[in-house]
Amino acid sequence: MSHHLVEMQDVHYTYPDGAKALRGVSFRLTHGETVGIIGGNGAGKSTLLLHLNGCLMPTSGAVRVDNFPVSTATLTHVRKTVGMVFQNPDDQLFMPTVEEDVAFGPRNMGLPSDEVNARVDAALETVGALAFKHRASHRLSGGEKRTVAIATVLSMSPDILVLDEPTAGLDPRARRHLIELLKTLEHTLIIATHDLDFVLDVCDRTLVIHEGCIAADDATEAIFKNVELLDQNNLEPPLSMQRKNSPTIF
Repeated sequence: MSHHLVEMQDVHYTYPDGAKALRGVSFRLTHGETVGIIGGNGAGKSTLLLHLNGCLMPTSGAVRVDNFPVSTATLTHVRKTVGMVFQNPDDQLFMPTVEEDVAFGPRNMGLPSDEVNARVDAALETVGALAFKHRASHRLSGGEKRTVAIATVLSMSPDILVLDEPTAGLDPRARRHLIELLKTLEHTLIIATHDLDFVLDVCDRTLVIHEGCIAADDATEAIFKNVELLDQNNLEPPLSMQRKNSPTIF
């Protein structure tokens, strides 16, 4: 396994309507890192994520995963290495039951039935959702759907998990469960989110993206202590840090 698992080199991306979404993005992530990607609305977070498993290809520049360039020729390898959990779990849950949803990826890899069944059980057990195995996916709660969506990716045995707005729509209990789950995983994690307290809880490193450019790349706590940087990028410190720094009124 390559030591440098994910790398972007001067990546630019322009949508067909002419909108410039990424403007010279460069960074390198190493094995086992947990990295948050933050920025205001329209900063380019989701566009960046979609380049990591080849859903989008750069207009110019290069993306490398596990020392392979991301291209149409390497998509099979890249998508085995990078598991993408989309913002809306309904985009990933389309089979009648949870079991069938989690089995979909391994089955399409051509794995034998015994291996598929073992992967389904292992993935659901990892996320604490084995009890959901025979339930209808569309009848799950928002938090349960999010958990099962992660299981559909884990069943593919990726090295890297990419999550887009993973706490969107979650109640506090489901959010806490997700934080606890992600902290148990040994994968490289790349998480784009507006939930800055979530980033503070989960991510050791944070990239700030602004108007398609990397505005900062540092340890998460250092990023959130830099109030001037946050203000320049339409962000505020996490609520937990704001409360900590507020004067006590008696």
